[in-house]
Amino acid sequence: MPKMLAELAKGKQYLRILSPYLPARSRLAPMSEPFTAAIILAGGRGHRAGEGIPKQYRPMPDGSGDNVLARSIAIFAENQAITQLCIVIHKDDVSLYNKTLTYCNNSDKIIYAFGGDSRQQSVFNGLEVLAKDNPHAVFIHDAARPFASQALMARCLDNLSGHDGVVPALPVTDTLKKAENGLISETVPRAGLFRAQTPQLFLFDRLYEAHKTAPQNLTDDAAVAEHAGLRVHIVEGEAQNIKLTTEEDFTMNTQILPRTGSGFDVHRFDKAGSTEEITLCGVSVPHDRKIIGHSDADVGLHALTDAILGALAEADIGAHFPPSDAAHKDRASTEFLAHAMSLAAAKQARLTHIDLTLICEAPKIGPHRDAMRASLSALTGLPLTAVSVKATTTEGLGFTGRGEGIAAQATATLLISGDA
Repeated sequence: MPKMLAELAKGKQYLRILSPYLPARSRLAPMSEPFTAAIILAGGRGHRAGEGIPKQYRPMPDGSGDNVLARSIAIFAENQAITQLCIVIHKDDVSLYNKTLTYCNNSDKIIYAFGGDSRQQSVFNGLEVLAKDNPHAVFIHDAARPFASQALMARCLDNLSGHDGVVPALPVTDTLKKAENGLISETVPRAGLFRAQTPQLFLFDRLYEAHKTAPQNLTDDAAVAEHAGLRVHIVEGEAQNIKLTTEEDFTMNTQILPRTGSGFDVHRFDKAGSTEEITLCGVSVPHDRKIIGHSDADVGLHALTDAILGALAEADIGAHFPPSDAAHKDRASTEFLAHAMSLAAAKQARLTHIDLTLICEAPKIGPHRDAMRASLSALTGLPLTAVSVKATTTEGLGFTGRGEGIAAQATATLLISGDA
């Protein structure tokens, strides 16, 4: 995560693009600094998903209104660590792609290429398009995995140093059997076995050269890297990062339900001159009155934590971290939020949106709003477009109006299995 935050701090490297709708040979302006690119594979036909348009252009099964490709594009286009994004599409899908792109933010850093007869060829075509700008690193992602989080991407970025590639994966937990003619012939030991996911991250030049000499029909880029003898590191994947493959996968909206939780928190201010800065939403904000609380008294994170716990029906923050417990004195509220997020992960619930309001006369929130949104995005793995931070006063009324304290209210929306 620290390296990811450093990337965010550098800000976005803006690019000039001729047009995302021109043929694949269209180029972004040449890059002068090392940068990270991404390739999204969206050229498949997805026959196992049933009749109709290719699955990457179908509506998301969570009922959000996005299509699958648009959601996958957002994962990368809204990540400021990604400078260049190449979508590999089927030659017959240009109109579907163009329609999808009109709903995407940051389309200034998106180009496309046409896919080949296999996944492996499609990746190579994307690498060829990017090669003229020579990225330092490249993500390879399947469009059919639209639930990957920003936190997963951060783990990949943070672990690339010292390796040629990074692959997220989950350990195999089911008992594995080999069968012949419908009869079990062997139980396969599962120790050391993992289920690989995307996005997979590689040093660009190493992966590009590996593809040039790889045999055909390898199933993912980790296999291409393995064939070339590259060092590929495994990081923890995500249970929610499923691949939409079958027709049944697109009916999951009958099984996954939106849950909304609300949170509210209040803290008193200490006397004037008691501090020089306070922490709100994980961001240091200049202020001369300390917030009084058992922990670090970050009202924004407290309200958000309660909102997530509420959506999970998991009581409130006081039940998990009693203020009577000395172990929680001066504890960072980021740990409270991380606990709530871990409970969500255990229930295979996915946070999809945050709306948080800070209520106070001072300090002024406006100058720090963007930093607070970036902080919440990094802490939760949500894209910035799914994080709202607002501020209001009570027009001089009540304890906040008199400057005696600060309050926060938050709403969190999660998608959770109906039987969780």
